[in-house]
Amino acid sequence: MKIENMKMPQLGESVTEGTILTWLIKPGDHVNKYDPIAEVMTDKVSAEIPSSFTGRIIKIVARENETILVDEVICTIEAEGGSEKNETSDQYSSENEKMLETVTNPESIKPRYSPAVLKISQENGIDLSSVKGSGGAGRITRKDLVKHLQEGIDTYEANSVPSVTALYETNEKLSSHIEKSIASVGDLEIPITGIRKKTAANMVKSKTEIPHAWMMVEVDATELVKLRDSLKAEFKQKEGYNLTYFAFFIKAISQAITEFPEMNSMWADDKIIEKKDINISIAIASSNALFVPVIKQVDEKSIKGIARYIHELALKARTGKLKPEDMQDGTFTINNTGAFGSIQSMGIINHPQAAILQVESIVKRPVIIDDMIAVRNMVNLCLSIDHRVLDGLVCGKFLARIKEIIETSFQEGTNIY
Repeated sequence: MKIENMKMPQLGESVTEGTILTWLIKPGDHVNKYDPIAEVMTDKVSAEIPSSFTGRIIKIVARENETILVDEVICTIEAEGGSEKNETSDQYSSENEKMLETVTNPESIKPRYSPAVLKISQENGIDLSSVKGSGGAGRITRKDLVKHLQEGIDTYEANSVPSVTALYETNEKLSSHIEKSIASVGDLEIPITGIRKKTAANMVKSKTEIPHAWMMVEVDATELVKLRDSLKAEFKQKEGYNLTYFAFFIKAISQAITEFPEMNSMWADDKIIEKKDINISIAIASSNALFVPVIKQVDEKSIKGIARYIHELALKARTGKLKPEDMQDGTFTINNTGAFGSIQSMGIINHPQAAILQVESIVKRPVIIDDMIAVRNMVNLCLSIDHRVLDGLVCGKFLARIKEIIETSFQEGTNIY
């Protein structure tokens, strides 16, 4: 037997941390190698992580809802077959004792600090050895430093009578680090972790770095509605999933992108990168998070194929089965805001992409056709663009082409296979 540390795995190319949602094991449990031991949420995906060893769980280091850096210890296990050495040898016993000391004595672990903790401590002259950590194995968290700083202010105010200017300067210095609670008794405080934390960071990055511009076009989807209504019952019976309007819109938009490849671009500081593959990111909401999985090489897929991918990705998102590769390499985002009844909205661009298109709700409206009033099924398509990459001329032509495809290509008899 040998004591082994199980660490937070890297669940994605750019993932640096993960949040333990639920432990599936407890100390004393026996697990086999590859058995799931915990559910973890990262900024890209929610997934079960497997055991790296066969053996008995000794200690759980990371707590539920705690965010752990990649390669930090989350639990320890007495692994079976961990060494070919004679278990009675002094050398092996010595190694085992050291490992057990690490398990039972967290102070013996060399401290590791997150970039946020190091930054706050350096900016405020905090000696980290004087701070008591509340994280797993005594790890110091950002909240610990916030508490430490606040306690310093309280002590300062209690033992001196500073000037108004001094108090102002002290509070200004700490304002970017101290989060004063505005909650009252009975309010629900929801920690910002995982997908929601990453989404918030990306939205701020997009709005502060990208100069957004916005355009909208009104499209007559009457023939599309007729086509879809004529096919949906048979399609559901044959394929086992729904033929949605969204699949038709994605097909039309991907076709227009092939004709206007500038729309499939990204800003890269000193250059613009026009992507070869058309990989459409689609927004899917689960009960407590928003995911943006990707349909790869959409221009090569039929409407039926796109509908299948929408169904499969939505099912994965809502059951926590999305993998990191399902969320990568998107080049253009399409958001089905019409599913919520929205008729006009402005999307925030999915950094580092150059555009996002909102497909709004299809509603019956009176329109003028040949100087006569007719009731038609109308839909608004709302496009947000990165004005560093795209301009109104190409985007106007792009939207006009999507409008033309939807109004003329989706007629009764159109082959969706």
